[in-house]
Amino acid sequence: MAPPFLDPPAAVRPRDALGHADRVALSASTTDGAHLRTEDVRAWIAERREANVFHVERIPFAELDQWGFEEATGNLVHRSGRFFTIEGLHVVEADGPHGDGPYREWQQPVIKQPEVGILGILAKEFGGVLHFLMQAKMEPGNPNLVQLSPTVQATRSNYTKAHGGTNVKLIEYFAPPDPEHVIVDVLQAEQGSWFLQKSNRNMIVETVDDVPLWDDFCWLTLGQIAELMHEDETINMNARSVLSCLPYHDKAPGALFSDVQLLSWFTNERSRHDIRASRIPLKEVRDWRQGVEEIEHEDGRYFKVLAVAVKGSNREKVTWTQPLIESVGMGLIAFLVREIGGVPHVLVHARADGGFLDTVELAPTVQCTPQNYTHLPAEERPPFLDAVLGAPRSRIRYEAIHSEEGGRFLSVRARYLAIEADDTVDPPPGYAWVTPGQLTALTRHGHYVNVEARTLLACLNAAAAQPQGGA
Repeated sequence: MAPPFLDPPAAVRPRDALGHADRVALSASTTDGAHLRTEDVRAWIAERREANVFHVERIPFAELDQWGFEEATGNLVHRSGRFFTIEGLHVVEADGPHGDGPYREWQQPVIKQPEVGILGILAKEFGGVLHFLMQAKMEPGNPNLVQLSPTVQATRSNYTKAHGGTNVKLIEYFAPPDPEHVIVDVLQAEQGSWFLQKSNRNMIVETVDDVPLWDDFCWLTLGQIAELMHEDETINMNARSVLSCLPYHDKAPGALFSDVQLLSWFTNERSRHDIRASRIPLKEVRDWRQGVEEIEHEDGRYFKVLAVAVKGSNREKVTWTQPLIESVGMGLIAFLVREIGGVPHVLVHARADGGFLDTVELAPTVQCTPQNYTHLPAEERPPFLDAVLGAPRSRIRYEAIHSEEGGRFLSVRARYLAIEADDTVDPPPGYAWVTPGQLTALTRHGHYVNVEARTLLACLNAAAAQPQGGA
C-alpha cells in the first residue's frame, strides 16, 4: 500500500537567510505539529522500535564479514576499499607561533573516512509553518537503538549502494539539491579526536512535493524538536548538527567582541598551534594493545575499538558486521553562560584536535571524559572541569544526556550542560566570551564550530526562540 500524504503547502519561493530566519522563528515558536503531538513522539519512537527487528552483538574481530586486518599495516579495512578504515595516528602538538610553547605527543587509533556523507533534512510548510521530516532510525551504536535522525543520513558508500542494499529513501532531494530551495548546505567536521579530517554535508532543503510518509518518518516543527532536545537520547547527533546551522535572528545584538575581533582572535588561535598529524600503521601505534575482541589503551583510558554483528530489519542492508569505537566512561560537555551588558554569552574554547582539518575549532567550555583525568592533580585537569562538575542545580540552565553518532560509536554518551557562570570568571588563553548569534553565523561556514558545540547551540537556539524563553 502506498504511504499516505499530508496536504501540500503554497509554492516555495527562493528566500535569503533573513527571510528564512522569520520562518525558522515561527517554526520554533510552534509546538503543535501537523503530524504528531510532541507528547506522542516518544511513544511513536518506541512503536517503531517494536515494529522492527533490531539486534546488536559484540563479536571477535575474526568474525567480521568483509572486514579484516591488513598484513602489512595492521589497519582494519573493508574488502571493497569503501566505507572507512581504522588506522594509526601520530600527533605532535606545540603551542606558540614557532612551536616554542607547551609540547605534547601521542599516538592512537583513528577512523579514516575520506568520503563526504550527506546529512539532509527535508522541510515543508503545513498551515504556513515549516516542518522538518525526521526519521526514526536504528543505528547499532545507539544505547536505545532508535533515535530521531535527519531525513537522509548516508555515506557516499551507502547511497551509491556499495553495501549491496536497497536505495536510500529521498536521497534525490539532496544529491544534488535544487539550489533555489536550499535553506542550509555546509560541510561540517565530526569529532577531531576520533576521526581524521572527516566532514559531512549538513543540508536542509525545502519542498512542495507530496512526500510519501513512510512508517519510520514524521513531520515535526522546530518547536517540537526543541522540546525533545530536553529529553535524553532522543534527537541523534547528526540531526543536532544539521539543526544548529539554521538561520536565526540575533535577538540580542551587542557582543563583547565585534565579529572582526572574534575572527581575529580565532585566526590567532589557529596560528599559534603547531599540530602535525600523520597517519601510521595501526600495528605500530604505541601504548595500545590488540586483543581478540578489542583494541584498547594500556592504561584502560580513552576508548576501545571493537566489532559488532548487526541486524536491522528497516535498514537498506538488513544484516552486517562492522567495527565501532566505544568510549571509556561518560563524557561531559558544557558551556558556561553569562550576560555581559545584558546580552547572553557563552564561553568557547579554541580546541586543537589531531583530526581537525584546520587545526582548531570552537568548542564548548568543557569537553572531555572526566574519568580520563581522575589520576591527575587539579592543575593538570582541563580548565573549568571541576567548576562544572561541582555546579549547583540552581545554576544549570540546560541539561540532557545525548549520545554520539551511532554508526561509528557504541554507546558513546555525554552529559550536555549550560551552566550560569558568575561575574568573576576570567577566561584563560584560548577561551573567549561570544554570543550564540555569533556562533550561529559561523555555522554557515565549515570547520569553525565543532560538533559538540553545535549540539549545545542547537539546543540553546531552539529553546531561546520559543515564547517561554529559557537557556
